[in-house]
Amino acid sequence: MYKRVNRKEAREKRHLRIRSKISGTTARPRLCIYRSLENMFAQIVDDTTGNTLVSASTIDKQIKADVQNGGNIDAAKLIGKKIAERAIAKGIKSVVFDRSGYIFTGRVEALATAARESGLEF
Repeated sequence: MYKRVNRKEAREKRHLRIRSKISGTTARPRLCIYRSLENMFAQIVDDTTGNTLVSASTIDKQIKADVQNGGNIDAAKLIGKKIAERAIAKGIKSVVFDRSGYIFTGRVEALATAARESGLEF
């Protein structure tokens, strides 16, 4: 009998496979993302110390005022721009991009492109 594929489990397996190969360091921290149906989250993490250095999401008070819907491409572009601005303000220029098992299209691609255009290198 055919077993239905659980998309969440498949994404989590891809995420673990990706995380086994990449890691953020102090010199080059990891930019990880999470997307839900209604919101988008991004944070820059130093995996050697386990600290979140910079974060941005559509539920931040500053960003929420500019976004009508947090789960679309326009919101992802804004999050990419904000995370890059905050990272550069903290002195972070280069990061490792962690797509968290999501396919690199749509909102994920929009966030990455906006972050690159705003000055982050990855």
